[in-house]
Amino acid sequence: MKTTLIPAAALVLCVASATAWAAPGTVLRNEKLYSQPSASARVAANVPKGARVDILAKQGGWLRVKAGNSTGWIRLLSVRAGAGGLGGAGVGDVVGAATTRSDPTRVVAVAGLRGLNDEDLKRAQFNADELARMEALGVTTAQARSFARQSGLVAVKVAELPKPQPEQSSSPWGNN
Repeated sequence: MKTTLIPAAALVLCVASATAWAAPGTVLRNEKLYSQPSASARVAANVPKGARVDILAKQGGWLRVKAGNSTGWIRLLSVRAGAGGLGGAGVGDVVGAATTRSDPTRVVAVAGLRGLNDEDLKRAQFNADELARMEALGVTTAQARSFARQSGLVAVKVAELPKPQPEQSSSPWGNN
């Protein structure tokens, strides 16, 4: 009798501890839950906007989450970490899911959202061939307009942003 209780108790402890390690999150838009961290993977479930999830792991730009009875992978930018609801779910809230404030002299940025870490950024080197390949993918203004027309997009006039003004010194000595 005791030998069957030990594995059962171990299983219960494992399940309870896995749930304890999960961080809460909120889905920011209707999203698919994938079986693997890839948009080409099988869709395991659909998760509605506002759904509460438990964040289990992060891999590159993906989060492994438990949503209801389903577990799978969801795009990192589709989840806001924390127990709060959707109130004020803006860009700062989304970025907050994967970044934290840190020393301004460190290279942090949102590169971590794409799966890069500090070490990757430090080892980065200029690659002229890759730059040339990227520039070869460019299109002309006429090609872009043609594509937009075929896609049903229309141009919208947007007011220009005001020109940046130099910061005014509060010192009576100016910038000396």
